[in-house]
Amino acid sequence: MKLIINGETMEYREGITLKEILNTLGILDKVMATAVNMEIVKKDKWDSFIPQDGDKIEFLHFVGGG
Repeated sequence: MKLIINGETMEYREGITLKEILNTLGILDKVMATAVNMEIVKKDKWDSFIPQDGDKIEFLHFVGGG
């Protein structure tokens, strides 16, 4: 299935969870928030949330600065 992750189209197998996607990208420990189709998915749901073909996913992290 195709997912749009942070603006980039990527291919994943059906049934993959948000947490598995984060692991494959190597950013699980860096992401603070996730939105799927502009709806926030809470961190405690990442291991059970399964995106659908064509979903737009944003993985967000916070950057300090001034």
